[in-house]
Amino acid sequence: MKLFINTLWAIALLGTTSAFAEGDAVHGKALYETRCAACHSIDFNGVGPAHRGVFGRKSGSLADYSYSQALKASKTIWTEKTLGKWLANPEKFIPGQKMGYSVPGAHDRANIIAYLKTESGN
Repeated sequence: MKLFINTLWAIALLGTTSAFAEGDAVHGKALYETRCAACHSIDFNGVGPAHRGVFGRKSGSLADYSYSQALKASKTIWTEKTLGKWLANPEKFIPGQKMGYSVPGAHDRANIIAYLKTESGN
């Protein structure tokens, strides 16, 4: 019986961990609007480039945005993993880039990434 209860707890924890790792797009949208929208938009370039369709896109590749040479030269393809590293510490991930903002919390990063993924059609 104790093994059965421990197994149920493990399943419950794994489910929680998995959901956490995947992020919540609804919360991610709210975070995007409060943390990212001063410089970025889903559809329009501002201080930063537009984010619609960012998943699977090569860094520095939008034709109508003026990227840093570091981003243009990078061979990074934006995925959950690369966006996670980027948001955690852009300068460490791609030295010489021009984004001066990071998202220190892993949970917040996962939520923002989940939202961006919904806006990329993935």
